[in-house]
Amino acid sequence: VGMAGSGARVVPVPVLEDNYSYILIDDESGLAACVDPAEPEKVIQAAESLGVALSLVLTTHKHWDHAGGNTQMAQLIPGIDIVGGEIDEVEACTMKVSDDQELRLGETTITCLLTPGHTVGHISFFCQASACAHVFTGDVLFVGGCGKFFEGTAQEMYPSLYEKLGVLPVETQVWPGHEYTVSNYKFALQVEPENEELKDAAQWASDQRSRNEFTVPSTIGKELQTNVFLRCSCAAVKAFCQVPEDATVTDTLGMLRARKDGKR
Repeated sequence: VGMAGSGARVVPVPVLEDNYSYILIDDESGLAACVDPAEPEKVIQAAESLGVALSLVLTTHKHWDHAGGNTQMAQLIPGIDIVGGEIDEVEACTMKVSDDQELRLGETTITCLLTPGHTVGHISFFCQASACAHVFTGDVLFVGGCGKFFEGTAQEMYPSLYEKLGVLPVETQVWPGHEYTVSNYKFALQVEPENEELKDAAQWASDQRSRNEFTVPSTIGKELQTNVFLRCSCAAVKAFCQVPEDATVTDTLGMLRARKDGKR
């Protein structure tokens, strides 16, 4: 999962039932951050085994399974900076961030992207160091899926998916907040049964999970090919949603999410 000296690397830490926390390591400085440490002791233990000390918490959004460990993180690592979106009122936040704000972790630049739709103040973190690019997408973009529109509509989710995340460099590694890939692909194959890349991805994900391995990271390029929620301009997706061929991407996205919600 990334090579020493390659800029920045990411180590997934599975927490709770199907959540992912992550440790982001800046190779140049050895500094490390963690993303959504919902089980603080597990995340700190993982950092210790990697030989890094955590100096920063990045919180994607306010829901308990992402932000619920922040208070304990602050107790276990006194003085740690806890970042959260200014709109989302994240637990134990010490540093409120807004859209396009940049943070540094050694040589790694972390750009905060406001990506509402799941919560109004959800932040995705786009991290760049030398040739590496990573994005932590919380509960907005999953491998093969997207988050439920708890505090928003397709109008809010559309720019998050299509104008913020979908336009990142195609090689950007995607690290979402949950291991939902197999069920996402099961639905997607009903939407786009002829999509060969999707069929291959679904088979790969099933094989990974049968070995109890992760399906992260994906890449933005792979998601553009295989994630039906990023493919709402495609004729096959519109046909599945029973919207007219000239329907907007936003309208199609809303119908697609409603169909997925009906199947869960």
